Formats: sequence, C-alpha cells, structure tokens
Amino acid sequence: MPIPEKRVLLTYDKDFGELAVKDKLYPSAGIILFRLPMKNPALIVKYILDILTSRTDWEGHFSVVEEKKIRMRPLPYP
Repeated sequence: MPIPEKRVLLTYDKDFGELAVKDKLYPSAGIILFRLPMKNPALIVKYILDILTSRTDWEGHFSVVEEKKIRMRPLPYP
C-alpha cells in the first residue's frame, strides 16, 4: 500500500471548504482557502507565496486566508 503524501491543499473554491468539512473529506495535511480579490496575478502569486512561507503550522488545519487576517481551526481526524 502506498504511503500517503502529506500535502496541504490550496483552493479559492469556497464550496470545496464547506463540502470537505461537512463530508469529512480531509486531505492528509490540511486545507487553505484563499479569499482574496483577484487583482494583478503576479501580486497574488507573490502574496500567496509570502503567506505560505510565513508559517509552519498549516498541517492539520483548515485555514482561511484573507487580505488582512488568517483564521485557522484544527481539522478533526477520523
């Protein structure tokens, strides 16, 4: 049996976040939902990279990243 990879899933899809929690479909490491305005794509990429490297505790959390704040809650593991 293959060893699952511990990856954090990145998404802009608000419905995915709701479904993942409701249906308990969690990736092995975590989920980050970005709620950012779609401005200049290059600026968005830089902002996302800066946010991702600013923390080391993404694993095991459902996180919502907005322009001015980050909300995190632990994922319940089955």
